[in-house]
Amino acid sequence: MNDLNSPFEVPTKPSSVLNTLSILTIIGSVISVLQSVYTFFSIDKSYGEMKKLMDSDGLKDAPGFVQNLVNKDTLLQLESAMHNKIPILILSVFGAILCLSGAIEMRKLKAHGYTFWLCGEILPILSTIIFVGVNAFAGISLLGLFFPVLFIVLYSVYRKELVR
Repeated sequence: MNDLNSPFEVPTKPSSVLNTLSILTIIGSVISVLQSVYTFFSIDKSYGEMKKLMDSDGLKDAPGFVQNLVNKDTLLQLESAMHNKIPILILSVFGAILCLSGAIEMRKLKAHGYTFWLCGEILPILSTIIFVGVNAFAGISLLGLFFPVLFIVLYSVYRKELVR
């Protein structure tokens, strides 16, 4: 009988919370790879459409919140992302692979899986800051950090289960 409270017995499977977190991480990692590849191929078009929208008179008639989302800073961020799309793609996919392998290792209760996963979680955030700028996480884009921060907290709490 395996009991997490017993100091003599090592659990053989993750708790339901760690199991759920790892499944969500695996799904999120696959989605992240797909999103990174899609962004790589669509960033030029997105930049062109944003530039065209800003040059047109149609933006003047748009609601205020749309005008706040479509501005010169946003255009500069898209331009930076467009010019650095290869390193952003490489680092994003590598980060997703680290997250995926870390989640698989944590499902086996291996402590080094947490380190792999954490590096994979932070790498795309750092690459965005380096290549696009810290303003990429300003305003509504700040919500993009909600799930990484939430998962860092949750995995850190359940890290004590990783015993191998």
